[in-house]
Amino acid sequence: MSRNTFFISCPYDTYSGYGARARDLVKAIIELDKYDVKLLPQRWGGTAWGFCDNNPEWSFLHNYKYPHPQLTEKPDIWMQITIPNEFQSIGKYNIGVTAGIESNLCQGTWIEGVNRMDLTLVSSNHAKQVFEKSTFQKQDKNQQPLGEIKLEKPVEVLFEGADLTKYFEMSSQEISTLRKNSPLIQSLDSIPESFAYLFVGHWIQGDFGEDRKNVGLLIKAFLEVFKNKKTAPALILKTSSAVSSYMDRDEILKKIHAIRKTIKANSIPNIYLLHGEFSDNEINELYNHPKVKSMVSLTKGEGFGRPLLEFSLSKKPIIASGWSGHTDFLTKDFSLLIGGNLKNVHPSAANDWLMKESQWFEPNHNEVGMYLKDVFENYKKYTDRGKRQAYYSKTNFSWDKMKEKIDILFTQYIPDLPKKVELKLPQIKKIELPKKPVLNG
Repeated sequence: MSRNTFFISCPYDTYSGYGARARDLVKAIIELDKYDVKLLPQRWGGTAWGFCDNNPEWSFLHNYKYPHPQLTEKPDIWMQITIPNEFQSIGKYNIGVTAGIESNLCQGTWIEGVNRMDLTLVSSNHAKQVFEKSTFQKQDKNQQPLGEIKLEKPVEVLFEGADLTKYFEMSSQEISTLRKNSPLIQSLDSIPESFAYLFVGHWIQGDFGEDRKNVGLLIKAFLEVFKNKKTAPALILKTSSAVSSYMDRDEILKKIHAIRKTIKANSIPNIYLLHGEFSDNEINELYNHPKVKSMVSLTKGEGFGRPLLEFSLSKKPIIASGWSGHTDFLTKDFSLLIGGNLKNVHPSAANDWLMKESQWFEPNHNEVGMYLKDVFENYKKYTDRGKRQAYYSKTNFSWDKMKEKIDILFTQYIPDLPKKVELKLPQIKKIELPKKPVLNG
């Protein structure tokens, strides 16, 4: 029997967060072995292209690429992995997939996009709640009311499962074995500090203390807490402005230097920058290096927070803002979640998706300093919590668990669709007609 065609439009071949999400989802759907999967590759902003060619373990996805530049058939199932205002209803059944929004309110065009689909999958309960609570009054060009825009179609949470074959705790012996051939491990070995905090994420638009990942405030807080200390930890920043170039690296260094100059002290702790594209293996080496003791994120909002989940598998403690997507997997019992308040998105950080009328998280500055100081001075107190968080993450938020939930959701929501059936006529034996008799006269 033929299978339903399952067309997926997504940026699976790009170096982006959405690209990683797309690859994981596509692989899971292929492995369900229930659909005839066809991929339509899409770009993602200005991020680099060609991920699958540069990462051979993903090159198999090219085998599923739709061979035509445009659709020549109506898909049975149509899926788009993108932001909701780009959702289109093209198939007999339509699924949208999005990380959602990092603030507490989304654009009306996003609600309209979700309503065009039969089902939308989001990465976190935070994102689902934003879609459920966001309502708008629609008006015509003369400002006359046309009705209310509100959620009308189902939205379900499908978390971004961690690949346990790529992210896991490594022993000191494993690190030692890799050391000879790993420039990253050698570089980390060379720093004088034995204790380092790690931040991973993009440093994007926004004035000081207003960018979404709150990198500027993290640097300032770290320097203030550990200035003039005889023994101080380091801060390692794995960051960029979404591109990997020498110019971008220089701009990041200038920003760090500008913040350092605002600190009045006799001595200030060191900050190290890691910039550029890293493989999953290299990132896992970074997470497991013995000098990296804890991950810290003062993020204002996350649709999910994938690096926090993947780092948690190293069994090391995490300090993070206590709001938005990552609190689905980071629990207050096992991780250090900073309190705070919601405040409006600053105009310098607002864009076509983040509305300045919406709000996101402002961490309590006193708690930031307290946690940074206490984890450094009383590290052993938090190691057991790191191990418990790792177990919780591994048990509930793996890629395999995500695949199981995809199957459950598809079984629940996708209806029985008519399939193309090849018409096979029965073979009829050739009938020999009697020959006309020949008369002899």
